[in-house]
Amino acid sequence: MRNNNYDFTIVGGGIIGASTAYKLKLNFPRSKILVIEKEIQSSTHQTGRNSGVIHSGLYYTPGSLKAKTCINGYHQLLKFCFEENINHEICGKLVVPKNKLELKQLELIAKRGSENGLDGIRFVDRKEVKKMEPYIYSTEALHVPQTGIVDYIGMTKRLISRAVADKGSFRTNAKVVDMGITSNKSFIRLLNDEIIFSEKIIFCAGLQSDRLAKLDGLSDDIQIVPFRGDYYELKNKSRFKVKNLIYPVPNPDFPFLGVHFTRMIDGTVECGPNAVFSFAREGYDRTSFNLRDSLSSLSFEGTRKLFTSNWRFGLKEYKLAFLKYKYLAELRKIMPDLQASDLVRGRSGIRAQAVDKKGNLVDDFVIKKGKIGIHVLNAPSPAATASLAIADEIITHL
Repeated sequence: MRNNNYDFTIVGGGIIGASTAYKLKLNFPRSKILVIEKEIQSSTHQTGRNSGVIHSGLYYTPGSLKAKTCINGYHQLLKFCFEENINHEICGKLVVPKNKLELKQLELIAKRGSENGLDGIRFVDRKEVKKMEPYIYSTEALHVPQTGIVDYIGMTKRLISRAVADKGSFRTNAKVVDMGITSNKSFIRLLNDEIIFSEKIIFCAGLQSDRLAKLDGLSDDIQIVPFRGDYYELKNKSRFKVKNLIYPVPNPDFPFLGVHFTRMIDGTVECGPNAVFSFAREGYDRTSFNLRDSLSSLSFEGTRKLFTSNWRFGLKEYKLAFLKYKYLAELRKIMPDLQASDLVRGRSGIRAQAVDKKGNLVDDFVIKKGKIGIHVLNAPSPAATASLAIADEIITHL
């Protein structure tokens, strides 16, 4: 058994953990930093399976941690990507209402975006919509020029390499199974019984964040409930139908943005995702099942209350998961001429969504301090965009 000593240990090799390690290195350049990841590489889960969008901060409640960190993180992300030559593009997006009620909702969203400090957002008429996105039919839409796309996997790798340069280390296949304090120093124990001592430990564990927080004695008043999002892709011959990013007006009762069209940084075009309860926290097939994860979610009173209140929404989303014609019908609300032959099944991702005991989807980011370390307990979208600003927030907790 080998003992190790570090100044800072970050548990989780996604973009939140990578950004935190990078910011610690900038603030404490002589520090010895360890980043550990339980998978064989970084960005295996949420970071590597999101839509690759640089969010502008359009939707979030002014003054919330989400709003503040998204805008701040947006500018930090662009600076980092420019300096480090990370592939990215600010291409803008259209938000398309499907009816007059959604147009009213979109007006409120535009007002919120302005309050959050967005520049250049404006409503465009039918003629401008057709010029921007020729296959979209809408009398009016909201253009958000600050939205973009980026290679989050490449960005995460670069952040980690910068953080662990000179005395640091990045380890994979390193799963935390226990933690504690001895001689006034925090430690974590890995699956192979290796003990790592550290002055400070930061847990950025995404889909497993609540379980590690529980080991640190934090209350279980919120729990991660996984929601899977399934994507389709436009076939190569149909990619011309989408120039940039096309979004619907989101349902104000849910944090999910609804199925949308996203031109990815590699030129592919994704359509989706939907949002369904997942019976496995890290199961990316439509039929994935994990007994422990399922029992954990379904025995939590908050999950049961959430399902009771929103079963109609859940049923609709499950139909999208298994019935292509239903998915196509949803996409056609934005792009009426889209054909089933344009679509091929794509990948899936899982959102680590915190739910409280009352059955509410926790909307804002949640960072808590335990006896052993600091825990990021809720960091759904736009966490990737906001990651460098979230890292600043984490450091204030130190």
